[in-house]
Amino acid sequence: MFKRLLTTRSLCLSAIIAALYAALTMALPVLSYGAWQCRLSEALTLLPMVLPQAVPGLFVGCIVANLLSPVGVWDVVFGSLATLLAAAGTYVLRDKPLLAAACPVLANGLIVGVMLSVVYALPMALTMLQVAAGEALAVAVGYVLLRALKGKVDWNRFG
Repeated sequence: MFKRLLTTRSLCLSAIIAALYAALTMALPVLSYGAWQCRLSEALTLLPMVLPQAVPGLFVGCIVANLLSPVGVWDVVFGSLATLLAAAGTYVLRDKPLLAAACPVLANGLIVGVMLSVVYALPMALTMLQVAAGEALAVAVGYVLLRALKGKVDWNRFG
């Protein structure tokens, strides 16, 4: 699989996904950073179900987007790690759509929630729930979009 991700076509697709993630996150900073966040870009976290190239793309896009985070290096490290784990989990569970969709919600709720509670001295459980709720909303949008595209897009063309 890794060899397939290193083709020119796959690298370009990963780069496009990274750019899309970063642009969508930075376009709405008031929704993208903070204890209450709902990144529209997180709807893309379900793409690994159909495109393995989305895993590195989402990770790189999150790193770029988090460079502007008010939390600074903490968000670059831990926020991006959460997105990488979420994307990898989504890819591994791609044949079980509901479990795959739970990966971004759990990874971000736990990792980003803990990070934000430590950085901003917020109640941990509440912050984790707030992040998970925003993530669940974004993932639901992604799930609806993927379902709408099912049968209309030949995902194998991209590979």
